[in-house]
Amino acid sequence: MKRLHLHIGVDQLEEAIQFYSKLLDAEPVKRKPDYAKWMLNDPCINLAISTRATTKGVDHLGIQVDEELELQEIRQRLTARDLPMSQEGESLCCYAKSEKSWVVDPAGIPWEVYRTMEDADVFSTHATQADTACCEPERSTKSESTMAEQEPSGCCT
Repeated sequence: MKRLHLHIGVDQLEEAIQFYSKLLDAEPVKRKPDYAKWMLNDPCINLAISTRATTKGVDHLGIQVDEELELQEIRQRLTARDLPMSQEGESLCCYAKSEKSWVVDPAGIPWEVYRTMEDADVFSTHATQADTACCEPERSTKSESTMAEQEPSGCCT
């Protein structure tokens, strides 16, 4: 199963939790002092909000998969279609252990393609990630040839 992922940066977590709980008619499945996440089947989305995002509003988007094979299929498709990908690999981020890759769209919005293996008690183990939401490539409106050379920012290298 594939699920759309949306991470939104917020200033006031409790106010945002109240808003999204009402909008989605559901309570978060994960709640931390700086983070909340809803996993919905209708619509099929993983919505996360946090006070850690460097961007208020849409921080990044993603496609979450359940199985390793699904992740490999998406990575192969993106590579075959010449979409430059940065491989983060296995990481501890957003209170979860995941396997991730990143692409950046033409508007500079990062998209993560990932599979979550298990929950974690800490937001991240990346030392440089103390004040950021995820280990995403830097936002850019660079051409594809430049993006192909792009490395993940800070904690992903």
